[in-house]
Amino acid sequence: MSFKKILVALDHSPLSNDVFDQALAIAKSSQAHLMLLHCIPIESQVLTPYPSLYSEEMANFSQLIQERLEEQKKATQDWLSDFVELANAQGVEGEWDWKVGEPSHHIRDLAKGWNADLVVLGRRGLNGLAEMFLGSVSNYVVHHVPCSVLIVQQPQD
Repeated sequence: MSFKKILVALDHSPLSNDVFDQALAIAKSSQAHLMLLHCIPIESQVLTPYPSLYSEEMANFSQLIQERLEEQKKATQDWLSDFVELANAQGVEGEWDWKVGEPSHHIRDLAKGWNADLVVLGRRGLNGLAEMFLGSVSNYVVHHVPCSVLIVQQPQD
């Protein structure tokens, strides 16, 4: 099967390099275009630590959130640009995008809107109660995107 548009969902886990490497290998063999996506989690440092209710920071809380989001945005853009440069150096065209929030719906929407024919993402290996309460991005993506999905598993020790 040949792919032309590969959406690669990356987070900052150690598995991200493996996810990228798998997607890059497929893109090279298929002469496909890569779209790299990272979602900045809401529970990340963008919103924490919360200022105390009575501190001076409370007056500037929204400005603090905006500043932290800008820092995360810049770091994300630099990080994704580095991956695109690696792809370009190997003859693969690539671009990137980032969103804020839970990644499941963003991956689904981008896969549909960009007409991806493959989504590549990692799996943290949650199961049982952890998966039930925290959700499974990979499970959601498998059931809601209109294309093939490659899930890169965390290596077992």
